[in-house]
Amino acid sequence: PGHGGSDPGAGGNGLREKDINLDIALRIRSILTNNYEDVQVMMSRTGDTSKTLSQRTNEANSWGADYYLSIHCNAFNGSARGYEDFIHTSQSSSSVTAKYQTIIHAEVMKLNQLQDRGQKKANFHVLRESAMPALLTENGFIDNGQDAALMKQSSWRQQVAQGHANGVAKAFNLKSKTTDPD
Repeated sequence: PGHGGSDPGAGGNGLREKDINLDIALRIRSILTNNYEDVQVMMSRTGDTSKTLSQRTNEANSWGADYYLSIHCNAFNGSARGYEDFIHTSQSSSSVTAKYQTIIHAEVMKLNQLQDRGQKKANFHVLRESAMPALLTENGFIDNGQDAALMKQSSWRQQVAQGHANGVAKAFNLKSKTTDPD
């Protein structure tokens, strides 16, 4: 979950990005760990704490993580809307990182009720300094009234988390936990 602690991230419509990010990220962790076998989700923060970008990537690198997923909300001028995600500018469109981006992007878009702003590339620290494939998602614009109205809904945040979890499960071919028959 991006931001946290003394860094609230973007704000708008009575919302703080750090809170939305954390809520979605905790939901993703819950879905993945409750529904799939052999999954371990490590998080840079599980509460409202401050972490530098270097602390985040150094931790992920030391954990030997298979994937780095950074959850964010966007802000611009109040009129921009939608979902977009980013991989590092150095990644080719045929890279494993780009393949994961395509899968996760499609799964998130199925459930998030947001305009599709596309799959993009950027030179963000968490994408550049992580030793594993990495994706940063921007889940709507917190300063846009329509997107923020969705963000305020617990059910929407659950759907966004489900989209991310579905994408990760599909990208990594995770096996669903089987339930015992009655």
